[in-house]
Amino acid sequence: MDKLEKLCNRADRLLGRLENFLPAEQPEPDWQTGVAFHWRRQGNTGFFQPILHPHQINLDALYGIDAQKQQIDQNTRQFVQGFSANNVLLTGARGTGKSSLIKALLNQYANDGLRLVEVEKQHLVDLHDIVAVIRRRSERFILFCDDLSFETDEPGYKALKVVLDGSVATVSDNVLIYATSNRRHMVPEYMRDNLDTRHLGEEVHPSETIEEKIALSERFGLWISFYPFDQVQYLNIVSHWLADFGIVEMDAKTRLEALQWALARGSRSGRVAWQFARDCAGRRQCVN
Repeated sequence: MDKLEKLCNRADRLLGRLENFLPAEQPEPDWQTGVAFHWRRQGNTGFFQPILHPHQINLDALYGIDAQKQQIDQNTRQFVQGFSANNVLLTGARGTGKSSLIKALLNQYANDGLRLVEVEKQHLVDLHDIVAVIRRRSERFILFCDDLSFETDEPGYKALKVVLDGSVATVSDNVLIYATSNRRHMVPEYMRDNLDTRHLGEEVHPSETIEEKIALSERFGLWISFYPFDQVQYLNIVSHWLADFGIVEMDAKTRLEALQWALARGSRSGRVAWQFARDCAGRRQCVN
């Protein structure tokens, strides 16, 4: 009996040690109270991790991109109301509001059943598993892939292509993919790719390499492009954010500082304008 008891104790200790190496059991996501989630992996297990404090930004706070706002807002409204809508690729200049626009859409439509799941590039191979979990839910889901850039042989590149195209299985009606990228085709493009382009009479036939590189972006039904702001647009955005921080009027000195701030960063963008306004307001408050 003593031997059996010792054996059981040893087994309990061994199991206790093994449990430390096993992934913790994750609770089921609460889709009713949570609106934004990360898709995470622990070992071989994937799970939805709630974002407890999602970024609160309104569409009205995004200046200089009215045409882009109108396009993606219309597409999202159709989707939330149960009508047909497209997967969206947002490309172009950095800091112009691509990611902020998607977060603002969640804030706009969360009460109507919209949910956001952020999926990092290395986890795109799990897209089929993610869709399988949420496809029978009543909520509407945007799978958000931020700042995508691929090499063509990456597994996530092929996984995203398959999900966008539907493969053999039908893509769920309650899921769309919204992706942002600084590259229009999300893959590096080289001069050598053009060397195999063929000219037959007046027709131009791109090489197979080029065709492969544009294959992913073509699977998005809606392309929305973002462009660098000119000086007037930049200063208007600075003025808006200064007012948001309590600085009602932008004087000549502040205007010059805003231009120097952008010059130092080599970019006139909404992000740079917000950063300047934040710095300017902080400096004034510190002096006072």
